[in-house]
Amino acid sequence: MSGHSKWSSIKHKKGAADARRGKIFSKLIKEVTVASRLGGGDPDGNPRLRTAISAAKAENMPKDNIERAIKKGTGELEGVAYEEASYEGYGPGGVAVLVDCLTDNKNRAVADVKHLFERNGGALGEPGCVAWIFEQKGLIVFDRDKVDEEQLLELALEAGAEDVREEETEFDVITDPSDFELVKKAVDDAGLSYTLSEVTMIPKNTVKVEGKKAQQMVNLMQALEDNDDVSNVYANFDISDEVLEALS
Repeated sequence: MSGHSKWSSIKHKKGAADARRGKIFSKLIKEVTVASRLGGGDPDGNPRLRTAISAAKAENMPKDNIERAIKKGTGELEGVAYEEASYEGYGPGGVAVLVDCLTDNKNRAVADVKHLFERNGGALGEPGCVAWIFEQKGLIVFDRDKVDEEQLLELALEAGAEDVREEETEFDVITDPSDFELVKKAVDDAGLSYTLSEVTMIPKNTVKVEGKKAQQMVNLMQALEDNDDVSNVYANFDISDEVLEALS
């Protein structure tokens, strides 16, 4: 699991750079639009939209942008019709990779994803080949040196978290998706600072990769993340914090 949480944290920190903000905003707007189309424009009755709005606000997206995306999803404003698609494959060293897309052209999306896998030492697989390795969970990540372990453990478990896992430089609070918002609220109310909070796909096991394969794996993740049709990428690689920071 460490691979995913570390990558997500690094990606989140790097995402604050202005050069990437436009691409991040585009992906978040797509998610808000699709969530609104599928579950309605009221976040109180639409958990997916609630999560999407929270992610958009975390990136300081203007309120007007969020509201326009909601209206495009509900049909109040004209907009592009995005479809959801998921692709599975293997990265260097046999790492399992799950790719979620929001696209207006599935043929283009699958062709691009296949090309990126092949160009970076991986291969696109058949549906179902790696999805079984991942579980949907809520994830809240804390820097180890910025939070008291005992306080975090007590607070998280009392709020309904499933587990608090200790990694090299962080604590990962894991929740059932249905309990994520309750646990996050408890953390927010306590004033604890975290580096990442999201509902994500967490792998049940990891594959250790080093050297050239580690570099190829990071290149694959970055290439997929940079694709306009890709909304999320999940993988079960295990690369040390130091190496991952240096490579990314």
